[in-house]
Amino acid sequence: MNKAQFIAALAPHFNDSKREAAHAVEIVFDTITRTMSKGEDVMINDFGKFKKVDRKARMGRNPFTGETIKIKASKKARFLPAKGLKDVISGERKLGPAPKPEPKPVAKPVAKKVAKKKPAAKKTVKKAVKKVAKRKPAAKKVVKKAAKKR
Repeated sequence: MNKAQFIAALAPHFNDSKREAAHAVEIVFDTITRTMSKGEDVMINDFGKFKKVDRKARMGRNPFTGETIKIKASKKARFLPAKGLKDVISGERKLGPAPKPEPKPVAKPVAKKVAKKKPAAKKTVKKAVKKVAKRKPAAKKVVKKAAKKR
């Protein structure tokens, strides 16, 4: 499972919002990274422990030439699985049912406020009547044209 698949699996727990799920994942990863960079361990019960490990300088061997080389000291990240995780993976312990996402809240229909209509002004009514009167003859011409084509 990659990060995108992980976010998609979490999205139902965030009201199907991949954006919120991605934000939550980013916060968790960022917090673990920042804590480890300070040199502190991150322990998550029944999952495991993330820790920063200092590796000493040592002598190694170049596999192509066979000559010995000096390897610099470095700092690495290490994950140590907890007993609970090991038991689940080995099959000694079964997982319970996966947590189900909370049901989506059903929005109640909101009554819309209906604005009171003002009576139309006399001028606009007269203009509307004139437009309708102008349209009627045009409709007759269309009928006559259609009759001529046949």
